[in-house]
Amino acid sequence: MKTPKALRWFASVSMLALLLLTTTGCAEKMIVLDPKGPIAEQQRDLMVISTLLTSIIIVPVLILTAIIVWRYRDKKGRKAKYTPDWEHSTKLETIWWGIPIVIITILGIITIKSTYALEPSKPLESDQQPLTVQVTSLDWKWLFQYPEQGIATVNHVRIPKGVPVRFEITADSPMNSFWIPQLGGQMYAMSGMAMTLYLQADERGQYWGSGANFTGKDFAKMFFDVQSTSQEEFDQWVREVKASSPALTLEGYQQLAKPSASDVKTFSAFPEGLFNMTVTKYASSHNHGLSWKDIQKIKIQE
Repeated sequence: MKTPKALRWFASVSMLALLLLTTTGCAEKMIVLDPKGPIAEQQRDLMVISTLLTSIIIVPVLILTAIIVWRYRDKKGRKAKYTPDWEHSTKLETIWWGIPIVIITILGIITIKSTYALEPSKPLESDQQPLTVQVTSLDWKWLFQYPEQGIATVNHVRIPKGVPVRFEITADSPMNSFWIPQLGGQMYAMSGMAMTLYLQADERGQYWGSGANFTGKDFAKMFFDVQSTSQEEFDQWVREVKASSPALTLEGYQQLAKPSASDVKTFSAFPEGLFNMTVTKYASSHNHGLSWKDIQKIKIQE
């Protein structure tokens, strides 16, 4: 029994819709396309422009593929023109080689300009003084140190809106990737290195951050919240942390660095030079780093 033509078309459209839904996910979850800062906005625009330009090639090819399959299918009474001696068309060759070359050239120019414009370590233009946050990737948690404020947090970042943030990123664990999708692209956290990433939140709100690399059993728990507030609220939060939270001691850090997941924590102080110590102890194999015995001499910040 033959399947009705209308039913076949309905099945085809349904399968296409299902494919689109399963590959793209829900629109509300596509936070990469909902930027809240200048870096993320430029990266979103770059993705959109690149997608539109490549669609100029991909969409016609997909349409032509469907037309060719349908037109030249094997069926009774087929009336398609048969030209066995056809082998070349200068016009067609120009079209299917010329258009991709032009698109690739445009994409190359845009990519080169964007690569320099979006250099992660390039300071953002602003009248505000940048806020420094030192990020350490641990198993399986994130430690954030505020050297200017003298406080530290675990799995929580608070920043004032409209203020550039200089993230200094390293790892005291396997390599990971620091990522706040609505503020900008990811940056690798590697032991023995201090990577620099400038980001900024232009709106008040709470944003999702995560580790983007597989690092073992509880890697899925390596996420954190980023709270963007007014400058006054940020200053008040710093005062509350300093007044009500315990200090992070060196022994406490050693316990924190052991493989385990963690809830949000705050600390009113941390060992002076802790971030640099973490970087330098992995920096080389020629004993340029500090041993734990040497670290014992480091005093807690006032």
